[in-house]
Amino acid sequence: MGHRVLVVDDAIFMRTMISDILKKGDFEVCGEGATGAEAVEQYKKLKPDLVIMDIIMPDMGGIEAVKAIMQIDPNARVLMCSAMGQQALVVEAIQAGARDFVVKPFQPSRVLEAARRVLQIS
Repeated sequence: MGHRVLVVDDAIFMRTMISDILKKGDFEVCGEGATGAEAVEQYKKLKPDLVIMDIIMPDMGGIEAVKAIMQIDPNARVLMCSAMGQQALVVEAIQAGARDFVVKPFQPSRVLEAARRVLQIS
């Protein structure tokens, strides 16, 4: 199996879709979460190679979660997912430490390409 990825999105169908794309691309989905708080807890436990995370989530959003994860591990690799029209939030997420982003709705190839780029694998 390939690199270990934590998938965080409040919509279960998005988590399932992203997980399926990653598995087909030889990544190992090591965990899932529905909120930013779950992302931070799962990160501490699982220490994944990559986190793919939604920006807008209940309780703790993706931007706060990125900041919390970066405090735990300054070398963490986080890839944000955002819906169309959230460009300002994407910029904020990148400033908080996210490495890249994909815009929903996305092509499977774009998710894999971004994940590989963030992990620096070809």
